Amino acid sequence: MTTPPGARGAWAGHRLALGVVHGAWRPRVLGAWRVPASGPVILAVNHAHNVDGPVLLGASPRPVHFLIKREAFVGPLGTFLTAIGQLSVDRAGPDRAAITSALAVLGGGGVLGIFPEGTRTRGDFATLQAGLAYFALRSGAPIVPVAVLGSGERKGRVISALPPLRGRIDVVFGDPFAAGEESGRRTGAALARATERIQERLTGHLKDARRRTGR
Repeated sequence: MTTPPGARGAWAGHRLALGVVHGAWRPRVLGAWRVPASGPVILAVNHAHNVDGPVLLGASPRPVHFLIKREAFVGPLGTFLTAIGQLSVDRAGPDRAAITSALAVLGGGGVLGIFPEGTRTRGDFATLQAGLAYFALRSGAPIVPVAVLGSGERKGRVISALPPLRGRIDVVFGDPFAAGEESGRRTGAALARATERIQERLTGHLKDARRRTGR
């Protein structure tokens, strides 16, 4: 098995995020043991706030390569994101370079992070893009649902764009599951069925995570 592209940088990003997140907030991580210790895996994360990605980078037991909108890869920030193993994706249409990079991460036994809603929403997995199902069926990698709760809290903010400093943010990992048929078919119908199944599992996990955390 080859080393995932940017693996060394992703480890550095993991350690950096761990320090920053624990310094700024009080993350509570539940179920991290559910992330397979080795081999390819996809983390499917709800997305209500810009800090959700950095929080997960620090909370995950393994370094994560996130698919991040191309608009963020500008100037020093873009250089930094590339250095820590993050992947640029053009959300305007199929991005072959991003697809190739993401599949290379999984092919190398790495961890791919995806916000399956495609952009920031209420973070409830109400609408999923087909990309998550495609990567899961194409690679055969299991999906681990992740709920980040509390990042959208507004009460007590000192900096308007950030969650309350030293506030609690919960990161809840769910059980890994397969996206669809073992045959790995990637027809339109197979992707649609897989997306429906994935959405059911993600929304179920989110409901359970809210119950467990009282969020």
